[in-house]
Amino acid sequence: MTVSPPRQPTDFRVNLVNGLLAIRPIAALAKNRARAMMIQRAEKLGVPWRETVATLQKRDWQADLAAVENPDLAYPEYYLRSFHAYEAGNLGWEPALEVESAAYSVHSTLFGEPNVQGDALLRDSYHQILKFNIDITPEKIVDIGCSVGMSTEALQQVFPNAQLTGVDLSPYFLAVAKYRTANHADQFTWCHAPGEDTRLPGQSFDLVSCSLIFHELPQTAAIAIFREAKRLLKPGGYFALMDMNPQAEVYKKMPPYILTLLKSTEPYLDQYFGLDVAQELQRAGFEAPFIQENTARHRTVIAKVRD
Repeated sequence: MTVSPPRQPTDFRVNLVNGLLAIRPIAALAKNRARAMMIQRAEKLGVPWRETVATLQKRDWQADLAAVENPDLAYPEYYLRSFHAYEAGNLGWEPALEVESAAYSVHSTLFGEPNVQGDALLRDSYHQILKFNIDITPEKIVDIGCSVGMSTEALQQVFPNAQLTGVDLSPYFLAVAKYRTANHADQFTWCHAPGEDTRLPGQSFDLVSCSLIFHELPQTAAIAIFREAKRLLKPGGYFALMDMNPQAEVYKKMPPYILTLLKSTEPYLDQYFGLDVAQELQRAGFEAPFIQENTARHRTVIAKVRD
């Protein structure tokens, strides 16, 4: 497979930020500041970030971890980088126990004044577009990059009769997902695998969904996931993603200081912003996708398997 190299950013602000982040002390400072801002915002909204984490840390997670972890999995190099101000990225308990609180914080300002319901409204905005633009009721769904299962649970609420399979590279995230869905275990399966090579049976699913993962991927992995989604889907099935919208005005006008904080926690953001999603989906075997904004910062992309 031949993959075009990432497009090079031309905005002087992007080049300035990249230069600053190449200086390790500045990068570390930016990461710590970004993390502190998220915690402060969450707790100001009434989300007990530190209290929740302290409670979850008291639980013995080893049985859940053993139940989902694939000990033979070889992690792709891109996943071993620092993400979201965690030095070990998503491979640890700290991000797994904090991700729900972080989602409430990061998404709190999407719909006006800061509100703890922002995350739920974001997911609902995606699902409303999804339901309106597919002509099937999916019975088997794969949620690639499911994290701790928030997106998978939300899909189950939209399609209550579907069987859900959540795929993620972090066994720590999957252990938390398994715990969260213990009361509905018959509807959920958790798969510790890369989204670009799930090893799930081909042509077995009606919908492959990805929420908020592509901005965390290099272009090679993103394109490989498009191809894997095509392999997984039945004829007439759909692929859908919801993520940051590179064309959104908010990113074009973002002050360099805020852009620095954002990029300090998202090492592949430039590659995502340069990815031609429509072109690569069609190359992978999908029809031309439908694309619609669902917030001032996010877009939904839906593509049907090409006959």
